[in-house]
Amino acid sequence: MLEQHQVRNGVMALLRMRLKVLLTVMMVNVFIFILISCHGGRDKGFQDNVLVPSKPFWNKMMPSSGYWNRQQQVLDFHNNPILANHSAADLPDWLNETHVSFDVCQPDARVTTQVKNYNSLPVRFKDFLLYMHCRYYPVLVDQPDICREPPFLLLAVKSLAPHFDRRQAIRQSWGRAGMVANRTVVTVFLLGQTTVGDHHPDLSPMVSYESDRHRDIIQWDYRDSFFNLTIKEVLFLDWIQTRCPGASFIFKGDDDVFVNTYAILNFLGGLSASKSADLFVGDVITNAGPHRDKKVKYFIPESMYIGSYPPYAGGGGYLYSASVAARLHATSRRVALYPIDDVYTGMCLMKAGLVPEKHKGFRTFNIEEKYRANPCAYKSLMLVHPRTPQEMIQIWFWLNQPDLNCQ
Repeated sequence: MLEQHQVRNGVMALLRMRLKVLLTVMMVNVFIFILISCHGGRDKGFQDNVLVPSKPFWNKMMPSSGYWNRQQQVLDFHNNPILANHSAADLPDWLNETHVSFDVCQPDARVTTQVKNYNSLPVRFKDFLLYMHCRYYPVLVDQPDICREPPFLLLAVKSLAPHFDRRQAIRQSWGRAGMVANRTVVTVFLLGQTTVGDHHPDLSPMVSYESDRHRDIIQWDYRDSFFNLTIKEVLFLDWIQTRCPGASFIFKGDDDVFVNTYAILNFLGGLSASKSADLFVGDVITNAGPHRDKKVKYFIPESMYIGSYPPYAGGGGYLYSASVAARLHATSRRVALYPIDDVYTGMCLMKAGLVPEKHKGFRTFNIEEKYRANPCAYKSLMLVHPRTPQEMIQIWFWLNQPDLNCQ
C-alpha cells in the first residue's frame, strides 16, 4: 500500500509540472500573437485611421494691432525656453524688438510710429507709451529698518504728496502701527513725485518733515499720475522683497478707504497654512474689458489693447500673502506694463497661475446709504470705499467702543 501511494504521488507531481509548462507555453504564444497583430495592424489598416490635421500645429505668430498685446507677444516669445533659442536672424523684425537700455530712463520715441493714431491720443496715453519700457526709478525716501522685526501684517497705502490729511487720519485710525489684536502691524505710504508740469505746488519740504516725524513714507522719483500707478505697484513689489520679505501678509489699498484692521486680522488668524499660501482676496471683477468711451476715466483705445481682462480685484484694496507677493514680483517682469494698476495685477496673477478670490467683506463700491451711519454695518466688513478722513476716524471710534452691541 505504501508503494502504491508513493507511485500515485509521483504521477500527480509529474502532471502538475506538465500543466505548468503547458500554461507557460500558451501565455508566450498569446503574447507573440498580440505583438504580431499590433504590428500587422500598423502595416495594413492602421494608416486608414490616421487623423490628418486640417491646420498646421504651429501657427505663424502675427503681430497684434494693439500695442500692449504686441509688446506682450514679444515678452512671451523671449521668455519661452523653447522658442527663444531662435537666432535673431530667423525672427521677424517685430519679434526681434528690444528696447535700448538707458542708465536714466528716457522716452522711447519709436512708439510714435508703432502705435496707430498715436498723435490723436490724449496726453496721458502719450506719456505712458513713451515711458512704458521704464520699470526702475530711484528711491527718494526709504524706511530700510521698518520691518526689522517682520510684521504679521503690512499695510501699504497708495497716496499722493498733497494728501496729508488722509495719511494722518489713517495713522490715527485703521493704519495705526504697532501691536493690534496681539499682532504686529506695520504701515507704509507709497508716493511718487508731484511735478510742476501737473500744476502741483512744491510740497517736498512738507513730505520730508512728515517722513522724519512718522518714519512711514516710501517715495520714488517718478511722476505720480493715474496711469503710473502700475509703476508704483512694480516698485512696491521690489521694495517688499528688499525691505520687508518677512511680512506674513500684505494689504495694499488707496488712501480714501476705511479698513477694518480687526476684521482682517481675525480673518487671517483663521486661515489654514494651505489656504494662506495662495491667498489673494478682494472685490474681484470678472468678465470685464476695456472701456471704449473717451469720456470714461478708464478709457483704453483699441490701438492700445485688444481683448478682455482677466479676473482682477478692485484697486481700492486687496489682501495677499507673502508667498503671492514673491510670485507677483517674479511674474511682473514677464508682463508688459498696463496703464490700469489693478488690471495689471490681475494679468500678473493669471501669468503666475493664480486666481483672485472674491470676498464679500470688500466693498469697493460702498454700501447702501441707509447703513452708512450704522456702526454695526462695519463690524464684519474688511474694507469700504470711499471714506473721508473724518469718516475714517469716526468709524474707527465706533468699532473701539466697548459697549458696541451688534447682535
